[in-house]
Amino acid sequence: MQDFLDAIRQWQDETILDQATQSVSEAVTFPCGDGYHLHGHFWRPRISSELCSVIINPATGVLARYYHPYARYLAENGFSVLTYDYRGIGLSRPTNLRSARFRWRDWGELDFAAAIDCMRSCRPSGLLAVVGHSIGGFLPGFAPNAGEVDRLLAIAGQFAYWRDYGASHRARLLMRWHIVMPLLTSIVGYFPGKRLGWLEDLPAGVAYEWSRRRSRLELSYPEYERDALLHRFASLQADILAIGVSDDEYGTPRAIQRGLEYYAGSNRTQLLLKPSDLGCQAIGHFSLFHSRHRDDFWSNTCHWLQTGANPWPQFEYDWRVVDPG
Repeated sequence: MQDFLDAIRQWQDETILDQATQSVSEAVTFPCGDGYHLHGHFWRPRISSELCSVIINPATGVLARYYHPYARYLAENGFSVLTYDYRGIGLSRPTNLRSARFRWRDWGELDFAAAIDCMRSCRPSGLLAVVGHSIGGFLPGFAPNAGEVDRLLAIAGQFAYWRDYGASHRARLLMRWHIVMPLLTSIVGYFPGKRLGWLEDLPAGVAYEWSRRRSRLELSYPEYERDALLHRFASLQADILAIGVSDDEYGTPRAIQRGLEYYAGSNRTQLLLKPSDLGCQAIGHFSLFHSRHRDDFWSNTCHWLQTGANPWPQFEYDWRVVDPG
């Protein structure tokens, strides 16, 4: 966690123009279907490129700027990239978070849907790819226009069912996110995660939805909405590369597989990397987006985003053999 916090502090929100790296970013604001405005950055190569467009979906409680080095790297390599903060987070946080009625579901159904529209307004044609971290790798299925997506790179993509946490961390994470978080949220009116050093503050609806998540996603929503929700996820037809790492206490194989089940219409591939595969002693849930991975992991993701060819076939396994329970 300290590694994550230290990395956050060194990245700024300012517009970046780097002649040496041949990339440029500019601040963007775009509306959602309900009128709420989101803020982010659009990154593009300085020389026009035909490579696909990429939207980066953050993890829960993680600022979009955490992914700026990776976005800059993609732009340097010819991709057009959109980074953005979900409603209630970072640049998209309202003045009064206590009065906000934002849900996790809104981040996919409204925010990600608006991100697609924003990217298509900038790049109307060509392939559209998504890089999603944690919940960001799962929530595309909520969006009514998710059919626009051609490729989804889901890094530790899952929806945080507590029984899927790594066995040696489960009791601690259950206490933190499913007991302490909803209790503090009920007292404060939102989850004060930043004061605790537990990522960013979260809107109450997001905190409650996370803490109350059940083994089946649809059980969190009214019965009359469930069939339509399942159909929306299943109707997405994209290539999905779902990547987990062996020392990630959140994105375990069980957790990733549970999320992949919902994307029945997509071509799904699941990988499990070990830290040693990337020359590291540890990776965990966050550090694949650290710049030390630019010459290995980042480079290989560029290859997949553009070609759809799995750069790690030796680490692939049949995701259906993992019983989610």
